[in-house]
Amino acid sequence: MMQPVRSIGIIPARMAATRLPGKPLVDIVGVPMLQRVWERARAAELLDAVFVATPDLEIRDAALSFGCTPIMTSDRHRSGTDRLAEAVQDLAADIIVNIQGDEPLLDPSSIDAAVRPLRDNPDRLMTSLMARCPEDQLDNPATVKVVCRSDGSALYFSRARLPFARTEAPAAPTMQHIGLYAYRREFLIRYSQMAPTPLEQTEMLEQLRALENGVEIQMVEVPNAPLSVDTPEDLEIVRRIIRETGAKSA
Repeated sequence: MMQPVRSIGIIPARMAATRLPGKPLVDIVGVPMLQRVWERARAAELLDAVFVATPDLEIRDAALSFGCTPIMTSDRHRSGTDRLAEAVQDLAADIIVNIQGDEPLLDPSSIDAAVRPLRDNPDRLMTSLMARCPEDQLDNPATVKVVCRSDGSALYFSRARLPFARTEAPAAPTMQHIGLYAYRREFLIRYSQMAPTPLEQTEMLEQLRALENGVEIQMVEVPNAPLSVDTPEDLEIVRRIIRETGAKSA
């Protein structure tokens, strides 16, 4: 009898942050941001569990206080992907979802959208999300763009506007990449062991490492990109949205 697929979410989190120190634990209307993200992720229908992976004791203690199981990791990782790869070494799971810890308004259905293609097709190794790029973000290098093949797999990611429109009515829209990923567990471990690649280092986009090694990334379109909290200004916007809408963590 075939065993059911087990899918887990992991939120990589660390206290060090250049623009917003201690970001995972900043208060958002009485609740730490990390807790809001965790509770949103737990509302996803296709996740069996959600963990936090961290090198920091403050984050470990906070996670325990709101009922999350923390996984302690090295403080020497280059990226959240490397932290995930260490965290899953002793976890029994088929699909691992990398959940950004600075998106407290994340839609749980977006997590399900990333998991579903891996559950439906055992040959897929990695998925991610995209949404129509807002006009005011087309030339913002902090907003990553993605172009896809006709089957929905990614052709390329860039900080530049993609595709370049030669006419006033382009046939293809500009799509914003959303940094939520789902992986087969075995591929995640292998991916973290791949050497950085030239395009990855040029654009400073880790997902290009997969493409440069011939691995397809299946993209799934969702209605909107969640707001990331990268600056104090972003934090105030999220606080205002939650106050005005009464949005709960989940």
